[in-house]
Amino acid sequence: MNKRLILNVWKLPISSILVITFFLTSCASPLSAQVVLPSTAQLTGVPASKPASTPKSGAPTISISTAATQKNGMESTHKFNMTYPIVDTGQGKCYNNQAEMSCSQSSFTGQDAQFSGNAPSYTLSADGLTVNDNITGLTWQRSPDTNADGALDKSDKLTLSQSQALPAKLNAARFGGYTDWRLPSIKELFSLIDFRGTDPSGAGGSQTLIPFIDTTYFQFAYGDAKSGERTIDSQYASSTLYINKSFQGSDKLFGVNFADGRIKGYDLSMPGGAEKTFFVICVRGNPAYGQNSFVDNGDQTITDNATGLTWAKADSGSAMNWQEALTWVQTQNAASYLGHNDWRLPDIKELQSIVDYSRSPDTSSSAAIDPLFQSTQISNEAGQADYPFYWSSTTHASSNGQGDTADYMAFGRALGYMKNAWVDVHGAGAQRSDPKSGDASKFPQGRGPQGDAIRIKNYVRLVRGGNVSAAPAGNPAATRPSMTVDVTNLQNNQPGNETRPTPGSLGGGQPGGPGGTPPQAAINACSSSSLGAACQFNAPLGSVTGVCQNIQQVLACVPAGRP
Repeated sequence: MNKRLILNVWKLPISSILVITFFLTSCASPLSAQVVLPSTAQLTGVPASKPASTPKSGAPTISISTAATQKNGMESTHKFNMTYPIVDTGQGKCYNNQAEMSCSQSSFTGQDAQFSGNAPSYTLSADGLTVNDNITGLTWQRSPDTNADGALDKSDKLTLSQSQALPAKLNAARFGGYTDWRLPSIKELFSLIDFRGTDPSGAGGSQTLIPFIDTTYFQFAYGDAKSGERTIDSQYASSTLYINKSFQGSDKLFGVNFADGRIKGYDLSMPGGAEKTFFVICVRGNPAYGQNSFVDNGDQTITDNATGLTWAKADSGSAMNWQEALTWVQTQNAASYLGHNDWRLPDIKELQSIVDYSRSPDTSSSAAIDPLFQSTQISNEAGQADYPFYWSSTTHASSNGQGDTADYMAFGRALGYMKNAWVDVHGAGAQRSDPKSGDASKFPQGRGPQGDAIRIKNYVRLVRGGNVSAAPAGNPAATRPSMTVDVTNLQNNQPGNETRPTPGSLGGGQPGGPGGTPPQAAINACSSSSLGAACQFNAPLGSVTGVCQNIQQVLACVPAGRP
């Protein structure tokens, strides 16, 4: 049954009425909602429009119809389908330059927590194997437990070639009942990131950490300590290779680190010649997700029909710290910049949506963004012609309670200082974080194990629109499950440091199911067997044989050789 909702959306331009009708369609229950935005103090209802086209199965689309009065008194309309809805970051707390604060503090108005978008919404399948994202229409493997031994550890991680082969194996096995699995693009993978997560602090010791993925639905582990991995070694592979090579001449693969909340281009060839390995979860559904549909509106703005967001064509033209960026946005609104007073500093997921991963300074002599946009050229730390980092409104919170850094997207080279030189260490299109305030000259060789360039003063690109409403007070009560992890000698995430997860933390080597339970396939294999009976079940990488044992009070098939 269709349900119709009439929603009021905060801050609209005086000159137009925007009517949004969006249809979230699935095989079971389509949802339609009409969003009416007033052009004056009065609300004006406008009939809902129908979708311009029938969406592909499982792919939610938002059909938007806009009506604006032109100078000649004529009304122009524009319709488009949104096949790339941006999932909200989930961040509900406000921060100043150092730590959490009340959202009522006016000197930091306009940050991520004060806007509410498409709230994350997931449905776990009955067999426990897959998770459906109700916003994006994507369906995911629930766990990266590729060997199906019930533990998430280094042995589950795959090289690029193994990752690329995994979808075919899942399809042949009809994993979850489907035959259209694929390796996710970096934009698809980033849709899962949740910025209620906390970055492990460099202080070490026992820490309460919140992963950057919702562990209510997805199975997750920090780095595998027993194999010498660091706490932050929980990088997930995408299908998106960096368009340029590393400074050592090897390929880079973009991945999302759900342990520390970043996108980086990872060298596929590690020191010593070993191949880089990743956790992998495959995806299916909504093949249009992550594909932009830009329209130049001819008024110095660009609308992405796929996301419903409208962007300023030009950037700020100068760099500023995070608080100055928030203030600059308010100044532009007060001046009705380009005829609008509802601009905002984009959150990090909105900002990542306009990255063009087919472009880079070294391959296209441009920023990693569609040529419709104008990007200020800068001279970087290496003296090269380059393009800026751009601030988001999203704070990168730390496990020690601090909120002194904010996230940015690198539309130019993501420089790091390595082997006494500045190099493009993470690639154009990387998402990292910068101190909100301070003096960049105090970081002459960057910060962290790969010397990430610290600028503090970054650029701004304005955004407006989308399925976003004001939430001035934030939502500080919106939290997610945490894990207690013994973070040992993690000074600035130095390579080679290790972490020892505490029992029940789902850290390296702990059972991969919810609350430490084995995977559903292992449980099913012993459903009609007794303790000690031989068992067998299919895993993504092949058949697993073992013995039925009691694990967390559940009889399940434990692979041979597993204690």
